[in-house]
Amino acid sequence: MASSSTSNSPCAACKFLRRKCLPGCIFAPYFPPEEPQKFANVHKIFGASNVSKLLNEIMPHQREDAVNSLAYEAEARMKDPVYGCVGAISVLQRQVMRLQKELDATNADLMRFTSNDMSNSSFSVFPGQYGARMGHGGGSFDHNSGFSLPYASPWNNNPTGGSSEEGGDGTM
Repeated sequence: MASSSTSNSPCAACKFLRRKCLPGCIFAPYFPPEEPQKFANVHKIFGASNVSKLLNEIMPHQREDAVNSLAYEAEARMKDPVYGCVGAISVLQRQVMRLQKELDATNADLMRFTSNDMSNSSFSVFPGQYGARMGHGGGSFDHNSGFSLPYASPWNNNPTGGSSEEGGDGTM
């Protein structure tokens, strides 16, 4: 944390606002001169006056977390003006749900394999079983990887496991 009282350079906020950085500047501890874009983003989204009011209203030990949160939200809003950080959260929630379903399916396969004929010392796995686990038949082609998978890819939105452009047979 840079302070305007210990350096000759004004904080990023005062420099951006083109004003003199006084020793008691509310922005100086949180917007060091080395990070001008941090304040520029926060100012563009929330406004310097609103940020100043917010920092003055909260307890000093909470200010750093508040500024970090504002900076994160402002940067997310700059990248995605419509959804901001809510868009990133939504993407992550969908990813968690997809991975949870995949984990549940894998656990079900594990339970089925362990509860199957315990007298067999080895299990044989057929490619068709992988697709059946996900509720699809046969193999699929992952468009991004460039090779055919023996199971339905969870990243493939087509429920048949293949692509509608490719006819669903796993060939290009």
